[in-house]
Amino acid sequence: MSEQDALAGRTILMSGGSRGIGLAIAVAAGRRGANVVILAKTDQPDPRLPGTVHTAVAEIEQAGGQALAVVGDVRKEEDVERAAAQAVERFGGIDVVVNNASALNLTGTEELSVKRYDLMQQINSRGTFLLFKAALPHLRKSDRARVLTLSPPVTMAPHWLGKFPAYALSKFGMTILTLGWAAEFADAGIAANCLWPETAIKTAAVQNLLGGTDTVDRSRDPEIMADAAMAVLSLPQERSGETIIDVQILRETGVTDFTRYGGGDDPELDFFVDELSAASE
Repeated sequence: MSEQDALAGRTILMSGGSRGIGLAIAVAAGRRGANVVILAKTDQPDPRLPGTVHTAVAEIEQAGGQALAVVGDVRKEEDVERAAAQAVERFGGIDVVVNNASALNLTGTEELSVKRYDLMQQINSRGTFLLFKAALPHLRKSDRARVLTLSPPVTMAPHWLGKFPAYALSKFGMTILTLGWAAEFADAGIAANCLWPETAIKTAAVQNLLGGTDTVDRSRDPEIMADAAMAVLSLPQERSGETIIDVQILRETGVTDFTRYGGGDDPELDFFVDELSAASE
């Protein structure tokens, strides 16, 4: 099955997506004929950050897809349920859930406030749970139900756990939920996988929080994650319960040259990744 066949006419419910990786995935899906429903808070422009949920919808439609903006907070059960209901009302069902919304805070335990700790857990693992749960009755009705969560492989390596335990917990929670659903709902035909970038990706978070221009120059373009996401969403239904690195799945599709995605000769590895794969050297 081609990527076009896998996503054409399918409805995706995504958290976040006004900019960055989520937007790149949404636009790529629109290009393949998908309907994309985006739940995000960005109703009005922010001078510090480009894009709103409305500009995202315009880009998806310009790419050839259909899209719907739902202004809301993935932390709020009523907002998530409203997004799922509007997706079904507008497009007739939900075939794919993309858990994209995420909060990043790399503060150590002593300095991290309880408020910011709660924010990460609520957006990352709780938001992932809420979005899937709201979509689940509709996923059960799809003949090609899939979940894609942007979260890392779970590692107990002390050099990662010791860097930012609270952030690690929130992201590992997203992964554990997703791999758990792959097992829990296998008999219902719902495939669930996680996707994570090998390297840092050029986003506002990298620019503003993770080292500025130097790190951005060593980061790959969001399109690498968009292309990887399209490949994951086109996998056979039996491919489920995996945490997949972007270059890994692209290599399966025949990509061998990753220089077109940028990042230079010495790209910055992403969190929870210890070395470049042979496929990207």
